[in-house]
Amino acid sequence: MPALLARFLTYARPSRPSNVTVGLGLGSIVIATLLAAVLESETQVPDASGVYLVAVAIVGSVGGTWPAVATALASFLAYDVLFIEPRFSVLIVEPTDWLNLALFLVIAVAVGRLAALGRERAAEANRRAREATDLFDVSRLLATADSTADVAAQIVEKLGHEARLERVWIDLEGAPRERPLADTGTGPRPSPTVVSTLARMPGDEPARWVRAHDPLVRRGPAPHGGGDHDAIRVRIETGGTVYGSIWAIRATGTGPPDPEATRLVSLAADQLALALRRDRLRQEATSVEVARRSDALKSALLDSVSHDLRTPLASIRVTAGNLADPTMALSSDAVREAAETIDTEAQRLDRLVTSVLDLSRIESGALEPDLQVYDLRELVDAATARLRTTLGDRPVTVDLPDDLPLVRVDAVLLDAVLANLLENIGRHTPPGTPLEIRAAPSERGRITLTIEDSGPGVADMHLARLFDKFYRVGGPAEGARRGMGIGLSVVRGMVEALGGTATARRSQRGGLTIELRLPIAPEPPPEANG
Repeated sequence: MPALLARFLTYARPSRPSNVTVGLGLGSIVIATLLAAVLESETQVPDASGVYLVAVAIVGSVGGTWPAVATALASFLAYDVLFIEPRFSVLIVEPTDWLNLALFLVIAVAVGRLAALGRERAAEANRRAREATDLFDVSRLLATADSTADVAAQIVEKLGHEARLERVWIDLEGAPRERPLADTGTGPRPSPTVVSTLARMPGDEPARWVRAHDPLVRRGPAPHGGGDHDAIRVRIETGGTVYGSIWAIRATGTGPPDPEATRLVSLAADQLALALRRDRLRQEATSVEVARRSDALKSALLDSVSHDLRTPLASIRVTAGNLADPTMALSSDAVREAAETIDTEAQRLDRLVTSVLDLSRIESGALEPDLQVYDLRELVDAATARLRTTLGDRPVTVDLPDDLPLVRVDAVLLDAVLANLLENIGRHTPPGTPLEIRAAPSERGRITLTIEDSGPGVADMHLARLFDKFYRVGGPAEGARRGMGIGLSVVRGMVEALGGTATARRSQRGGLTIELRLPIAPEPPPEANG
C-alpha cells in the first residue's frame, strides 16, 4: 500500500485548479445531489450514491487527478450530510453506512484517478504527436533544401512558435553575431552575461539546463529597453565539432523551457548539426572536384597545345628552313610543294586557334547567334562543296527532301558546325569511306539533320563523353596527328546556341552518327484580305 500511494502521488502532482474546473466540480455535485434525491424519494432506491461517481469521472477527465479527488471527498461529505441518518450531520451511526461510504470514497477516488489518467495519457499522446510532427517538418525542410541557409528562417519561426520562445536566432561558429543565419526578430539582439545552456547528459539521462555566466557573450542592449528577458542557448554540434548555436529569449521568471520544448529545440539542433555538416562536406567535395577538373583541364590543354601546336610549327620551320638554305638547290616543283606544306600547316594552326576561341566564346556566353530563316539544303550543299578537298575521295550522299521546312538558324554558326563534323570524318575515317547526310522533320517543331559515316566508329564507352572538352578517342586512321578534342565540344555549344541539340550514336553502317536537331522556322502570318 505505501508503494502504491507513493506511485499515486508521484504521477498525480497537484496543480492550481482553474475557475472552470472549480465551477464544473460544484455544478456536478449539485446536479448529482438532486439526481440522488429524486432517485431515493421517487423510485425507492436505498442507496443512490453511485451517481456521484459520474460527477467525479467528469471532473477527473477535465481537470485532472486532484480536482477529481476533491470532488470525491466533497461527494462523500454531501451524501453523508444529506442522505445518511442523522441528516445534516457528519455523524454516522450504522456500521453498514460506514462501510458503504468508505467503499464509495475508495471507488470515487479510483474512478477520478482513472479518468484523470486517461486525460493525461490523451494529452501526452497529443503532445508527442505534435512534437513528432514538428520534428518531421524540420527534418523535411532540411532534407529537401539545397542548403541549410535556405530553410533556416522557417526553422527558427517554427521553434519560436512551438516552443513558446519570444525570439529565436541561429549563430554559426566563426560568423559575426551581427549577421546570424536566421532570426525571428529585428533590431539589436540581447547579449546577457547569464545564459541558460542545455547540457547534454551521457546515456539515456535527459538533458538539463545549466544557468551560468557566459564569458564569450558580449554585453549588449536588452530588447524593449529593459532586462526583462532570460537567454537560452543550445549548441549545434555533432561528431565533436561545434557548428554554431540556437539562441532564444524568454520572459524573466518563466523558468527553463518545459521538457517538450527542450526536446524540440534539442533535436532541432541535432538536425541542424547534421545539415550543416552535410553542407560543409558538400562544399569540400565541390572544391575537390573543381580542383580535380581544373587540374585535368590544365593537363589536357597543356597536352593538346604542346602536341597540336608544336607539330605544325615544327613542319613549318623545317620547310621554311629548307627554302632558306642557300646550299640546297630546289626545283620549282619542290618550292611549290614546300609552299603548299607551309600553307596547309598554317591552315591547321588557324583551325586550332579558331576552335579554342569558339570554345571560349561559348563558355563565356558571348556567342550571340543571328537567327534568320534559311533553306537547309543550301547550307548543307555550300558546306560539303567547301570541304570537298578535306573529304578527298569519300563519296558523299545528300538526301534532303524538297518539301523540307525552312530552318531558323545562324548560317555562319551552322556552317562552322558542319565544317567541324566533316573535318572529323576526313580525319578519323579511312579514304573511300561513304558518307551520308540526310534530314527529316521530327517532333516538336524540329528538323533532325543526320551525318552518318561508314568508318570504324567509336566504342559505346566513349559515346557519352564524345562532346566533352579535350576528350579524344584515338584511332588508327588519325596516325600521329591527334586532334585537340574540342571540335565536337564546339559543335554542341554552337548547336545549343541555335536552340537545338546534338547527340551521337552508333551508325547502322558501322561508323558514327551525329544527329543535329534544329528549330523549324515559324509559319509567316497570313496576309490580310482586302
